Amino acid sequence: MQKTTKITLGFSSCPNDTFIFDAMIHGKIDTEGLGFDLIIEDVEELNKRAFNNELDVTKISFNAYTHLVNKYILLDSGAALGENCGPLIISKKDISMSDIKDKVIAIPGKNTTANLLMTLAFPEHKNKREMLFSDIEKAIIDGDVDAGLIIHESRFTYKDKGLKKILDIGEYWEDSTGTPTPLGGIIIKRNLGNDLINKVNRVLRRSVEFAFKNPKSGIDFIKEHSQEMSEEVMYKHIALYVNNYSLELGVKGKQAVERLFLESEKAGLIEHENQNLFL
Repeated sequence: MQKTTKITLGFSSCPNDTFIFDAMIHGKIDTEGLGFDLIIEDVEELNKRAFNNELDVTKISFNAYTHLVNKYILLDSGAALGENCGPLIISKKDISMSDIKDKVIAIPGKNTTANLLMTLAFPEHKNKREMLFSDIEKAIIDGDVDAGLIIHESRFTYKDKGLKKILDIGEYWEDSTGTPTPLGGIIIKRNLGNDLINKVNRVLRRSVEFAFKNPKSGIDFIKEHSQEMSEEVMYKHIALYVNNYSLELGVKGKQAVERLFLESEKAGLIEHENQNLFL
């Protein structure tokens, strides 16, 4: 009998993550003897756990990864990158680009890639207010903030609440760099060793492949964690954030991540780390 190797695994409750991980955690594919102790939380909470070195494998914001490369390495599968799917700055009122720096803007966590992308786009802006991503629309409507930086499924719901897009930070990034927008990836502790790291990557890729071939297989698991999202919105969310980069980063995906590190270093947000970023 194959010996089970237990690892702690963190991912968010968002449909793109539950879609990707469903097959491996529910034994629908060969996990090569891996077992999982699950932590399912908002990505900013997962970022904090990674900073505390609590998780063997976890979903991470690429912003957080820029500070964690000494302890973790990025797996080739499971990442969220894409075109025209970046964080949005939204508001009740029209705001000009020149006025953004003076507005109070809600952000979904200081370690999120959304916050990093906004910082790179608007380095003079300082007045940020951290809150759970799902609370941002209400904060704008209630007048607690002037605008909000939204991620995840909020991009499908903000118009229905009378809010308007000020800027797609993803489009801004793509126009500026010529690369896809890097949002999040799956990292693993370097000290687990090459054999286990490669095994986890194989199993994760297998899980993504299974999800692509059987997109409705994990529907119950996805719904369980989708915060009362409609099935239509769930699959729009999945279609936006789960793509070929989720199967493997490839040349373009790696270039996008490398560019994010480069721009962060140029902005003085990180110091160069002499570590391989990729598996």
